Amino acid sequence: MVRMNKEEICYMSAWEMGEKIKTQELSSLEITEMIIERIEKINPIINAYCTTTFDLARDMAKKADEAVKRGEKLGLLHGIPTSIKDLMLTEGIRTTYGSKLYENFVPERDEVAVKRLKKAGIVLLGKTNTPEFGHVTITDNLVFGETKNPWNIERTSGGSSGGAAAATAAGISPLSLGSDGGGSIRVPSCLCGVFGFKSTYGKIPRYPRRGTYFYTIAHYGPITRFVKDAALMFNVLKGPHGADRQSLPEDNIDYIATIKSKPSKLKIGYSLGLGVTKVIEDEVEQAVLESIRRLEQFGWVTEKANVKLKKVNNAFYSFACIGAAYDYGKKLEEWRDRITPGFVKQITIGLTTPGIAYQMAWDQRLGIDEEMYKFFKNYDILITPTTAVPAFELGKVHVDKIKGKAVSHAGWYAFTPAFNLTGLPAASIPCGWTSEGLPVGMQIIGKRFDDALVFQVSKVFEEVAPWQDKRPKFD
Repeated sequence: MVRMNKEEICYMSAWEMGEKIKTQELSSLEITEMIIERIEKINPIINAYCTTTFDLARDMAKKADEAVKRGEKLGLLHGIPTSIKDLMLTEGIRTTYGSKLYENFVPERDEVAVKRLKKAGIVLLGKTNTPEFGHVTITDNLVFGETKNPWNIERTSGGSSGGAAAATAAGISPLSLGSDGGGSIRVPSCLCGVFGFKSTYGKIPRYPRRGTYFYTIAHYGPITRFVKDAALMFNVLKGPHGADRQSLPEDNIDYIATIKSKPSKLKIGYSLGLGVTKVIEDEVEQAVLESIRRLEQFGWVTEKANVKLKKVNNAFYSFACIGAAYDYGKKLEEWRDRITPGFVKQITIGLTTPGIAYQMAWDQRLGIDEEMYKFFKNYDILITPTTAVPAFELGKVHVDKIKGKAVSHAGWYAFTPAFNLTGLPAASIPCGWTSEGLPVGMQIIGKRFDDALVFQVSKVFEEVAPWQDKRPKFD
């Protein structure tokens, strides 16, 4: 066995892990055992995994090593330990959706995204925690409880992919599959100090479908510590599927090759409000503005853009509440006391919302599409903060005030939902740290289908402002 520090191996990039596994400098089983050992130590502290599959992982790792020794053709993610958010079907592995309604549900099939990861050779470590049906931007539920932030266990990890982001930050999941219905990849990635990517809607198919809740606005995507790892994972996940009518044709882009090049010219517009929020924490603003200035060294033009999106929260919550009511309204009477109160409220609002409100939400959504179309006629990239605040106290669902000013329940994450409604590609990348040592995230948004440019800008920023030397402490 190679003499390497166990923590260094757990925090190694997935790309490097894959290369070492292929040469057998390190075996998949050695890496897997080290990460399992770390999960057993760290997970009781942060509650990132809700279900672990260690026996399966060891078996998959052994088979991965045997395939290397036999000289077989290897997948892009061969032997790399990976976690799956507990909103995705996993054959033979409990999938609860963070809900008492599915507390003992064991699916008989994998989702398409999970199938693709398995085909690419992953080693499955287990399922990561999520709020009930991913309905809120923190991670807490009645089945498994709350996921804590690795940087400060008295703070939230964000959500709804909070388990995935916390696991990635804590060095217990080199690759994590998350989902994003209104910021659920980007928000926890921001609060936990990792990279999260949401592609153009439809590039990663979702099948089988689970009802209508978030159906037209939810994306799947990678959460990683390195941009290159996310590009590698996206190479595996993307591409059409016949059963998902909204999946897009293959783009024939190798995103690993794409991030090797840097655009020579770029016009970046940035906004600290988007017309949806008027106040952000000073340390967040400072970190984002300093990060934008760092991009000017490449000759890229950056300027404050006049972006004023209208009715984002109205449209977003109409889709969320009406979808929740349609899918789960019939279960409310029997299961009310076993459903998260916040989700009960969503269902109840949806049940009392007039039908015309759904068309109104679509009209508002199309208006947001038009505003972003106009923006991208003049700019190549939009940059915003990912969230208005760093990670806040456990037990809270939202922040009531920012800098002493009252904000709506969505005020703290108001930058993310618009890009689910529009389906534009967007990433959150760490861009600084507060005086309390909490991560700050910057959101990078591209025009429709221009996922490659979002990756390129993210990779360039990672190179000038790397963050991976910072690690949470659990002593």
